[in-house]
Amino acid sequence: MTTATSAPEATTASRPATSSAFGPRQLAAGLPGALRKLDPRLMWRNPVMFIVEVGAALTTVSLFVEPSAFTIAIAVWLWLTVVFANLAESVAEGRGKAQADTLRKTRSTTSARRVLRYDQSDPAATGNETEEVASVDLAKGDVVVVVAGEVIPGDGDVVDGIASVDESAVTGESAPVIRESGGDRSAVTGGTRVLSDRIVVRITSTPGETFIDRMIRLVEGAARQKTPNEIALNILLASLSIVFVIVCLTMQPIAGLVGATVSIPVLIALLVCLIPTTIGALLSAIGIAGMDRLVQHNVLAMSGRAVEAAGDITPCCSTRPARSRTATVGRPVSCRCRA
Repeated sequence: MTTATSAPEATTASRPATSSAFGPRQLAAGLPGALRKLDPRLMWRNPVMFIVEVGAALTTVSLFVEPSAFTIAIAVWLWLTVVFANLAESVAEGRGKAQADTLRKTRSTTSARRVLRYDQSDPAATGNETEEVASVDLAKGDVVVVVAGEVIPGDGDVVDGIASVDESAVTGESAPVIRESGGDRSAVTGGTRVLSDRIVVRITSTPGETFIDRMIRLVEGAARQKTPNEIALNILLASLSIVFVIVCLTMQPIAGLVGATVSIPVLIALLVCLIPTTIGALLSAIGIAGMDRLVQHNVLAMSGRAVEAAGDITPCCSTRPARSRTATVGRPVSCRCRA
């Protein structure tokens, strides 16, 4: 097992600049989504916050029966709690969608030179005409020509030529790799850049199934599934909430035995204080924010379990010889590894 170590200045240089997650602009953009999430059909998926929303609704109704400053304060705080929980999740989703929009814009603005009437007798396509099309208009089986300085428009195989390709945007590897026709080095990925020479690429992916498309779906959270720890925590929170609901329901009959009365706002306020509101409010936002945090560091998490495991990763294994045992960080920076 080898551990990666680096100088402090190298770590600082490789750290991307990120904006505040809860800045005024992010909060304003996430507020409409937070209000839409107040729909009970969406809130019931989070039992803790669903109970808080029901309590806020009951407290609001009681305002018309027995209006008082205390009841108004309870109602306002309960609604603020529900909106804040939805706002945290909405902001986390918004940051992920912003990353996805950036990737989608990159895909739509990438152009390709598609070869017309490609003939295998001329694999270099030197005698064929080409037309410039958007990368999203490419279909499986199309042949494109990519020269130095251009971005490969889609996933495919090199059918002619050899070139040096920068795949750092996809793999994180700072050193360029060689891609050539034939053998096991012919596959290329859309979004990578050709640094030298000229290659002819046959598109092998169908529209919507490229590497960038899969990355967009993951960043947007469409493929995010709850981890076992998250499921277990949800069950625990729901169980605790049910117990405290029963406790609060029995307080009114017990108070009646001694001739006392407990108002509905007081019971609801007590219930909200007893149930794990904070954990329930932020649980769903944590998973989305975790995947977004990794994307900011050019790491794509394939599942929520990978996000949880990323927090415990400290060692780095290397299969290179001892004399070249290095770990790359970004493009120009590298750090040595010690056994």
